Amino acid sequence: MAKIVTFSIDGQKCMAEEGQYLVDAAETNGVYIPTLCNMTGVPPQGSCRVCSVKINGKLTTACTTKVSEGMEVINESEEIQDLRKAIIELLFAEGNHFCPSCEQSGNCELQALAYRFQVLVPRFPYLFPERDIEASNPKLFKDHNRSILCKRCIRAITDERGRRLFAFGKRGDRIGISIDTKLAANISDELADRAAEVCPVGAIIRKGRGFAVPIGQRRYDGQPIGADVEQAK
Repeated sequence: MAKIVTFSIDGQKCMAEEGQYLVDAAETNGVYIPTLCNMTGVPPQGSCRVCSVKINGKLTTACTTKVSEGMEVINESEEIQDLRKAIIELLFAEGNHFCPSCEQSGNCELQALAYRFQVLVPRFPYLFPERDIEASNPKLFKDHNRSILCKRCIRAITDERGRRLFAFGKRGDRIGISIDTKLAANISDELADRAAEVCPVGAIIRKGRGFAVPIGQRRYDGQPIGADVEQAK
């Protein structure tokens, strides 16, 4: 039987199984910790840093930290909230995100977090990088303009032999996530749907399908991101 430990988040007493990742343990206690790169059932990476919290006075990522007895977590301080907002602003500034024309508008986690953190005008200059769109795959578009390099697709999408269909390509400020053209040449409809689903933004889009869910009825049109967790308190 798993050992139950007690810990606190912003002074709120919480309980969870020892060894459970903090971001998941917080959710079971009705506390929302935002993240972009984390996925249930996929080993965490701490790529986006949006889930940064303070534990014993030190910043760390909630998705890679396991809960332990007596842990004291700061999740809602002004410092942490400003850090998260800055990360979100940077993600917008370093890419080309045009929400009104994006198929994922209303379903996009980055867009939803921007609303939650009230991002109006980023404090950082826009870079407007020149990035291409991969359209050679028969079932998927890969738009490098929208990619936030969270590695969800790399970690979650594999073929029947466990080989990864997505990988980093190029280096430095030109780094991007590309589709393996050979492995993905005969990608199934189910796996193509899964690839588009795991992307938190609109960087992976299914071909031949658009606006299946009308604007106004999408995931974050009715309630802000994290509301389902907080309502479960």
